[in-house]
Amino acid sequence: MAEGEPIRAAGALLWRDGRDPGSPEVALVHRPKYDDWSFPKGKAKAGEHVLRAVVREVSEETGFAPRLGRRLPSVGYLKDDRPKRVDYWAARCVGSAPGHAVPNDEVDRLDWLPVAEAERRLTYSHDVDLLREFGTGPLHTWPLVILRHATAGEKLLWKEPDELRPLDARGRADAVALAGLLAGYGPARPISSAAARCLDTVLPYARRTGAVVVTDPAFTIGETDAERACDRLLELAGDGVPALVCTHGEIVSDLITGLCRRLGEKVPDEPSLRKGAFWTAHLATGDQGTPSIAALERHAP
Repeated sequence: MAEGEPIRAAGALLWRDGRDPGSPEVALVHRPKYDDWSFPKGKAKAGEHVLRAVVREVSEETGFAPRLGRRLPSVGYLKDDRPKRVDYWAARCVGSAPGHAVPNDEVDRLDWLPVAEAERRLTYSHDVDLLREFGTGPLHTWPLVILRHATAGEKLLWKEPDELRPLDARGRADAVALAGLLAGYGPARPISSAAARCLDTVLPYARRTGAVVVTDPAFTIGETDAERACDRLLELAGDGVPALVCTHGEIVSDLITGLCRRLGEKVPDEPSLRKGAFWTAHLATGDQGTPSIAALERHAP
């Protein structure tokens, strides 16, 4: 870590359904070293992606597997006179994690508490603010991931039909890494452009999750246009099923712009993606039964 860079960490408000519908319980952990109550979190390892870090840290500290939901505000403070930034997500508990956590010197107790009781138990005001922010948004969301295919060599050097151009070595490595990162959102149906480079990008994810990749001309370069691609994306957004769409750079900006405008969300200043990067829109059911965007986040592999 370069001098002056903030300490990177990640955590989650891990929740599960409470006794009453719509009244979740959240997980708080006790750290004996500080004698405090907070949300599960921890430092990212050197070079570790923040999505991988949050799943690992929450699993290690709680023994439960998190399914990442909407992004919550990051928290910054000084740690030993160094700036520290913790990125947070709402995360639903979906079962036990491999290697069930046991009490140790870092975390010796975990309690599931209703939100009001958790607010009284928390030690730090920034955690209370985070809990209140969690309470202002929708509890149940589902992800819609828009992924630009990974690197596929130089187009000008490829002499065969462009739809057959495969990923290069870096692209294949990124595709494997992406499978692990995207798994943090839980299983989703993979939908791809019919081009080989897009199919290759989602293949490791499909193998990991056991899903079947479906090609769709609406997301295939040379067979679609902005309106058709956006119409199809809105269909996917409206059916309430997690989905992963892998497409081309020429289409990504239109998809994000169209999705945000049609669902009443501010369009990001730079909606495009570099190769292998992705947007995740966390969707919720709005007042009229139509989808709304609860959170939007962008990641590189």
